[in-house]
Amino acid sequence: MIGALFLEKEIIEIEYLVKRELEELLFDLNDKNINHIVKRAMEERYQILFKILCRFASHQDCMKYMRSYKKNKKAIDENNT
Repeated sequence: MIGALFLEKEIIEIEYLVKRELEELLFDLNDKNINHIVKRAMEERYQILFKILCRFASHQDCMKYMRSYKKNKKAIDENNT
């Protein structure tokens, strides 16, 4: 594990960037024209970014980007304790 210190302004920027990327992934994951192998890679990236978001954002913000309750509830619980 690597630790880092961030200023409040930097946290806001990280949160913004992660949210934008999650929005794009959610949009693309609903596209039926994308190959299932590519979608699996996108799902893995989504999970990583969602866990990062849970470290910086509030519980309510995380709920907005939740794709599957069962998959992501554990990530939220781990990061909010």
